[in-house]
Amino acid sequence: MPRIFDVIMGRTKPAQANLDALFGLAGAQITLQASESLLPGQEAGVCYKPAAGKPFSEAAAEAEALLDLPEEDGKKAAVRQESDKYGYHWVLPGAADFQVLVNRVHVINSTLQDNGYGPQLLCSVFGFHKEGSAAEDSSLYLVYLYKRGSFYPFVPAGGERRDVESELRLEQVLRDDIHIEPDKERWMALWGLPVR
Repeated sequence: MPRIFDVIMGRTKPAQANLDALFGLAGAQITLQASESLLPGQEAGVCYKPAAGKPFSEAAAEAEALLDLPEEDGKKAAVRQESDKYGYHWVLPGAADFQVLVNRVHVINSTLQDNGYGPQLLCSVFGFHKEGSAAEDSSLYLVYLYKRGSFYPFVPAGGERRDVESELRLEQVLRDDIHIEPDKERWMALWGLPVR
């Protein structure tokens, strides 16, 4: 019966986060390299809205501690933190290997979710750059919407303009690899991303 009341009252259940969808990025990476000559960056970002109180900061610290593992060459894994001008906080893990980077983003999201902070998670962002350009010069971002369990391409075109035509084309290119967000109203422009 509660379902009927939800329909009558116009309430809908939000899509559940499917963090395992992040692993579909391995196929998307191959597709982007083969069809668009794009390579993944060596850093990603997990964005969340900070919650007041010690327990949340402890959960965030736990996620980062799980990433405090040595790389294959014995160096410590790189993890930065940054707050943006909108008051959101970013945890920015780095890794030379894209699959390791995806795993690290999954660990951060999972740890926060398992500690009851799923509602604070907003998105995860992965940058891609043209072959031959510097890794920090991302020309495309794949954005995972935590609350929707879906991805969308974000292609900045300089200033605060975006290349909508390329985004729509990439939607078609990537639809067999990852679940693309069907509601284009949710394809938000993310200006000033801290992801390198």
